Amino acid sequence: DNVLFDGTVLDNITHGRSRYTVEQIEEAAKMANAHEFILKLDKGYSTRVGERGVSLSGGQRQRVAIARALLRNPAILLLDEATSALDMLSEKEVQEALERVMKGRTTITVAHRLSTIRNADRILVFNEGKIVEAGNHRDLSALTGTYQKMISLQEQLR
Repeated sequence: DNVLFDGTVLDNITHGRSRYTVEQIEEAAKMANAHEFILKLDKGYSTRVGERGVSLSGGQRQRVAIARALLRNPAILLLDEATSALDMLSEKEVQEALERVMKGRTTITVAHRLSTIRNADRILVFNEGKIVEAGNHRDLSALTGTYQKMISLQEQLR
């Protein structure tokens, strides 16, 4: 769940800090696939989002949060179920943004949707709190273990 507060889109991206330029903010929003939808809002970046961002869709809230993270340029990024509550179109837009965000950063991702971790350098598969498999998507897909079972199950659900 993204933490947005009852302020403007701009306030939520900058988290109330004024040290960023308009260009930096817009660049972060563009990289997060948020700039276009923000410009379509009634007041653009000055649109109030409501408590917890209720006036935005789940995908829009997620992309505002990604823009916030990009603006801060962190060395380490922690993602927890980043696409779990999104429809397929929003998931695609958020996933594209996340791929840009993760470049050049150490990213720790907790995910049940395998699409979120498919491009990870190293995947750790947990079962009952223990690591049961480790590797990249290609290597783990070739095994007949837990990861392969998860792939099969998700393909059946589509």
